[in-house]
Parts: sequence; structure tokens; C-alpha cells
Amino acid sequence: MALPSSARVVIIGGGAVGASALYHLAKAGWTDCVLLEKNELTAGSTWHAAGNVPTFSSSWSIMNMQRYSAELYRGLGAAVDYPMNYHVTGSVRLGHTKERLQEFKRVVGMGRYQGMDLDILGPDEIRSRYPFVQTHDLVGALYDPYDGDIDPAQLTQALAKGARAMGAHIERFCPVTGVRRERGEWVLNTPQGEIRCEIVVNAAGYYAREVGRMFGRDLPMMVMSHQYMLFDTIPELEAWTKEVGHKLPLLRDVDSSYYLRQEKNGFNLGPYEGNCRAHWATPDDPFPQDFSFQLFPDDLERLEWHIADAMARVPLLEKAALTKVINGPIPYAPDGNPLIGPMPGVPNAFEACVFTFGICQAGGAGKVLAEWVTEGATEWDMWSCDPRRFTGFEDEDYCVKKGMEVYGHEYAIHFPHHAWPEGRMKKLGAVHDRTAALGAQFGPYNGWERALWYARPGDDVSEAAQRTWDREGPWFGAVKAECEAVRDAAGILDLPGFSRFRVTGPGTVAWLGEQITGKVPSVDRLGLAYFADDKGRIVTEMSVARVAEDEVVLITAATAQSHDKEWLLRHLAPGLVLADETLDWSTQILTGPKSREILAAVSDADLAKGWLTWQRATVAGRPAVLMRVSFAGELGWEIHSRVADTPAIWDAVMAAGAPLGLKPFGMFALNSLRIEKGYRAWKGDLSTDYTVLQGGLERFVDWAKPAFRGKAALEAEKQRGVMKRFCTLVIEAGEQDPPYMSTIWNGEEVVGELTSGYWGHRVGACIGLGMLKAGLNVPGTKVEVEIFGVRYPAVVQADQPLWDAKNERIRA
Repeated sequence: MALPSSARVVIIGGGAVGASALYHLAKAGWTDCVLLEKNELTAGSTWHAAGNVPTFSSSWSIMNMQRYSAELYRGLGAAVDYPMNYHVTGSVRLGHTKERLQEFKRVVGMGRYQGMDLDILGPDEIRSRYPFVQTHDLVGALYDPYDGDIDPAQLTQALAKGARAMGAHIERFCPVTGVRRERGEWVLNTPQGEIRCEIVVNAAGYYAREVGRMFGRDLPMMVMSHQYMLFDTIPELEAWTKEVGHKLPLLRDVDSSYYLRQEKNGFNLGPYEGNCRAHWATPDDPFPQDFSFQLFPDDLERLEWHIADAMARVPLLEKAALTKVINGPIPYAPDGNPLIGPMPGVPNAFEACVFTFGICQAGGAGKVLAEWVTEGATEWDMWSCDPRRFTGFEDEDYCVKKGMEVYGHEYAIHFPHHAWPEGRMKKLGAVHDRTAALGAQFGPYNGWERALWYARPGDDVSEAAQRTWDREGPWFGAVKAECEAVRDAAGILDLPGFSRFRVTGPGTVAWLGEQITGKVPSVDRLGLAYFADDKGRIVTEMSVARVAEDEVVLITAATAQSHDKEWLLRHLAPGLVLADETLDWSTQILTGPKSREILAAVSDADLAKGWLTWQRATVAGRPAVLMRVSFAGELGWEIHSRVADTPAIWDAVMAAGAPLGLKPFGMFALNSLRIEKGYRAWKGDLSTDYTVLQGGLERFVDWAKPAFRGKAALEAEKQRGVMKRFCTLVIEAGEQDPPYMSTIWNGEEVVGELTSGYWGHRVGACIGLGMLKAGLNVPGTKVEVEIFGVRYPAVVQADQPLWDAKNERIRA
């Protein structure tokens, strides 16, 4: 069959992910879709993939995606009438430390909330699942009955067969050699001719960067070499398998960083070594024109430690003969997650690529990609994989360093106060030298280095000290003092990198009024604005400063820069102009009861102007914009200044505040302060997993407006009743604060989840923000919050802040 001249969607890349995207588009009724593969299906990373299918993830969205894949694969062979080798063996994930077992318990809670019966095994129970393992130095394990392995080629062919049966088209040996935009369509050049399409999807695996360049897009990615080893039949294992009638569960020794899987009656050992190797990242090792069905030379020396450790853990492995080594390319994004979603800055283009674990994620990725294309939004909030989480600063050096860091720590625990060291100092604020000299311990926000906390003499600032789930790490006393300074005197927080967009042109305010759920503030006023999608779900939150009749400045999170800019541009009315001024400005938060006195000493501003106003003024003789808001929940201002003017302003404020008790504070303190006020955090409390009404944001909805995006959906939800709502809990927690997606229990029923949890230093309590069934969301209701497998008593609070309930301090 010849290449069609046109299609609604063209997918570039014929691995498991591309085939899944085609299959799910066809299932959604979009059958006029074509997949183009430069070689044979599976020729990239798919053909040499080990084929493991775990559901385990510490990310709620990625766990959803992997769970969906496992469910899909169990019935796929029968659904499309294609033979598949899919072994659901379960897995045992070993834990050597208390911290590792805490991670397991957190994931078990998340998995049970998603309907999976995961379990924790004690040391004496592990051998009942895996009789050949040494357990003398273990504290426990996680058992996942849904884990297993699948043949990647069969999986891809099954998805391809299912897609073809529904009417989709696959063209093999048909590379895309160029693209152009013509009359609102994409035109793709191939050796078989041109094909026009409305929408294009880059699913090109480790070729995705080359494909992206055709669209003017430089993907943040690199390529690692990953080795796994196949061992020959072991008579004892063969006899055991025949006796019990099934394979061993997949064993992962995550603290030693490898997996060990039964392969027929031998083993497959796959390490993730710290002394890893990047490929195609230097002039001496250029990217190849074609690497289809090829491997790198064996390089076992760097795996010696892991091989020896695996043999000590499972002595049976020592009896096996090594028969084959697979050393193939695996793409990595800087955070190890794939790219699934809109291609930033490119119309009608999407990405579904850079999959480090493409086999276990392919099924879910196809579902997510199809939703993006056909509905413009996904069922689950997929920020963890959204290409717009990267903003363009991620150069090749950064991508290589971060990719190697992620690979070498593939099984690492992601502790809440730990900042990974590679790829740092990419963007420094105007007063970075000053904050560093004061003891700032930094963390990156969209590449911008911000102070997390300020170490005092004697505080342990080592990276090892950050690796704990406990609340009272070395930062705790310092953060407490920072919060108390904000409460009793004043604090200053340097916030480089706020995303800032100026929109101008006739009709700006009318346009913005249709984009947000609430009112546009009047001239010289500020407001908090929420953007909903067509389903009424929370897309983003921005501060709006009304500059003139038809001019607004929109300020949003540093990490939201590409996401929010793309959203605004996609919906921008003709004739309006959007300017990204992020790099031109810097911001400091000055807040606390003495902040007015401090500012009066260095500024000519009218400091009697009330809450939610803004004004132009000078500070230390330099021009600035003062915004009367405070995410910390105290009297305060945001001082917005041009980057060149910021050091002088910082110095003057610090000098004026020194005799009044002014202290610099960091992001950990801000988190504590904001959670006491019930202020939401983006992509935690505020995400498309929740509607505006579920988020407790009805006061930001102007029902009287004739139209705004999501209005019909929100009106319908209000009429039928909101099933769950935002809540604030005070929790009698132990030594740890609750992590994201900790479950809320009422008796033996899960009735909600936490979206934020932290210690409030002003109120002296552990606070949780989250979602709770509406019937239980009544002040005084007693529930329990599960934190690392233990349920702690919690009480639902009134619908007002725990700190300064009447906002008297913030309005002072």
C-alpha cells in the first residue's frame, strides 16, 4: 500500500510508544492516522529493551501511566488476536535502610489508592516469595504482584496490528527527511513522497532530537548506554520452576542499583552503574545517521561491583554461565521522565519521546498522547512528563550531566529537602553573591538558584544530611528562626525567575476576562486569577496587575514559564501582543510587621496604600514596582525591580532592616508560612486533577460574567454537587511530614488525599492541605492521615487560615 498523500495525524517513530500512540488514537476514533518508521518497527531502543513492566513509581502520574500499561498488556493479546509473551511474575524490591522502607510504604499507600494491592514484606517473609535470596542485611521489601516482563517486539506488533485493524496506516522504511509549514498544515518529506497532515507527533526515541530540529526545536535530552547480561540455564532454578509451576518474581536490589530477572531458566541482570557512560555527546562520538538494530560494544568492567554484589545476594547466579551482553542506547531527559505533550512553541505538534522506561510506560503514554491530541487535555495531570517543564536553558552540557546523574541514581530516593548537585548554577539572581555570603543553601527552580534556607554556624550542610524523610533535619532550627523573624520583625526573600508576561492592545481586559474565572482588577489594583480548561479544571494561577485600561502584567511561577506562556499564546486574541519580560526583572519579598518601617526608610512610596494595590516608586533611589501582597501571610510587599537595580535595593533594605530584626529567609520557610495560610502551590494543590470548585476557589469565580472558559462545566458541577473539596487538616504526625498524595482515612475507607504537607512554625503544628469527600469536609471532623504506612489522627479545620484567620496582619 502506497504512502497516503494526507492524514489527520502523522506519528514519526515506530517503537512501542509510537505504536501505542497510533493504537490509542484509532481507539479514540481518529483512524485517519499514519505512522512513519525509518526502518523496521522496533528498530530503535525497543528491540533491545529488557521488557520489564513495573508499576512502581514515586510519582502519582507516572504510577497511573505504568498501572494503565500493565492493565492494558494483560488483555492486549486477546483483544487484537496476537500471541504475546507477557509474564506477570510479581516483583520483590529489597530495602536495606529505614529510609528505603519508608519510601516503599509511601508507594504502597499510593498504589492501594490506585487500586493495586501492593504489600510490605518483613525480612523473614522475603524468602517465601524468593527462596534463593540472602536476607541477612535487609530491613524489608516491597512486593508488587502486578510486575512482570513482556516481549517488546511482540508488544509493538500487537499494538500495530490493533491500530491497522481499526483503519490506521503504518509505513515502514520511510524516514522523514524534512518538514515545512504550509497553509496551516504540516508537509513531511520522505523518500516515498510528501504527506500532509493537520497534526504531527515526534515519537522518534533516541532520534527525537534530530526530528525536533526539523521543527526548530532543540529537545532537552541525551543518550546513555545501558547494559544487561543474560545467563544460561541453572539446573536448580529449572527444577524449582518446574516444581512450583511459575517463574521467580523480578528481584530489584535498589540500594545496590540493579534488577535480576529469571530469563527462561537462567537470569537477566541489569545494573544502573554510577560510573556510567553517555554516548553521542562529543565531536569524537557524533550522532550516527542510522543505528537501527545495533548495539554498543560490551563494557563489563564498569559493572564488576554490581555483578559481584548480585552474586552475593543470589548465590545461585554464580553457577550460571554468561551467554550474552546487550549494550544499547537509552534516551534520557534531564529529570529522567519522558516528554509527552505539546511541542513548545510549535503549532499542532506533540512529543511522545525520550522514554527511559519505554516498555512499561508505552501503554499509558499512548493513552495520554491520544488525549492530548483528540481532547486538548489529559485525564491525569501529567506535568511530570510535560515537555513545557523545560524552558530552553538546558544546553547539551546540562542534559549530559543531569542524564548521567539520573542514570547513576536510577533507584535513588527523592527526599523532600534534597537538591541534586549536577547541572547547577545555570541561572543566578542579581544578589546571589550576597545571599550565598549569608549562608544560603540553594535549590534550582527552572534553573534559577534560590535560597532554600540559611545555614547558621555549626549547621550540617552536607548533601548526606539532606537524605532523610525526617522533619527535623539540619535545616529545621534555621527555618524556625526565619519564620519567627517574619512573624515578629521582618524577613526578605530573594526570588529570581518569576515568570512575567505583559499583554497589551485593544481589548486586552475583555480577552483576559474570558480566560480567567474571576474579575480582572481595576487600574492600579492586583488580583489573583485562575485559568480553567473546558472541563473546569485548574490549569494555572497568575497574579494580575492592571497597568492601564488595556494593559496587564501577569506573574506566575518560575517553573510555569513555558507552560503558561504557551497557554496564553494559544488563546491570545488577534491584535494583542504578549511580551515575555521574565529575564528583565527580579523580585524580593519583604514581609513582616516591621516591613513598612523598613521600606519607609529607603523608599518614597505611599505605604498607606492598601492590600492588593501596586505602585511605581523608588527604593534606594532606584525605580521599582511595589506590590502589596505577601505569600507569607504577613504585612508585606513584593519589590519588583530591573535586574541592574536589584543589588542596590537589596543592600539598602538589608541595611535599614538590620537594627529592626530583618533576616533573610528561604523557600523552606516560605512553604511553612504559606501552608499556614492555606495558600495553594502550583502543580501540587493546583492542578488539572481538580476543578476550580474542588480546589475551594469559588470566591474567585464571577458567575455573573457572560462567558469564561470552563463556565458551563463548573455550573453543571455546582448544580449536581461537588463531590470532594479542598480541606485543611491539623495532623498529630510523628517525625515526618506527609508527602504528596498521602491518603486520608475515615475508618477503613480512603476518603481523600493530601496535596501538601509541612510543619507550620507559627502555629506549631503539622498541616496538611488536600481533598476530602464533601460530606466529611466539616470543621471538627476527625480523620486519619497515612504517613509512611502509619495512620495519624487529624482534624478538619474551618474554611479560613490557621494563621491570622481574619487577615488582620496582612491588611495592617
